This record gives sequence, structure tokens and C-alpha cells, in this order.
Amino acid sequence: MSETKIRAFPSEMPPRPAELAEWNALTREEQIERFAEFFAHPDCETFTDETAEDIIAAARQRAAVRRG
Repeated sequence: MSETKIRAFPSEMPPRPAELAEWNALTREEQIERFAEFFAHPDCETFTDETAEDIIAAARQRAAVRRG
């Protein structure tokens, strides 16, 4: 995965109040620009055979490991 920094937008599950407040303070155009920037990132060009369910399960497993 590339280390290129993408400007912040809220976390997927669930966003912290500060993240959400920052996001909501942006104009609609700024929000769209951030999503466009995100989807233009080289990592978005990577294809996988994993299903959405596979990706969610892996993310939940990583989160469980972090929680201990």
C-alpha cells in the first residue's frame, strides 16, 4: 500500500466526533474534492479477488487483535 497522505475525512466505523465535525464544516464541493482525491489514489487501482465480506471480516479480525 502506498504511503501517500490523503487529506482526512471521517472514519468508516464510526467517525470520532472531532472527525465528523471537521467533515461537516467543509462545503459540499470540498467534500466531493476529498472523495475524488481519495479515489484517484494509486491504491484504488488495485484489484482483488476478495469479496466485501472477506474484507470486512479481515478488518474485524485486525480490530479484535488491537483490542486484545
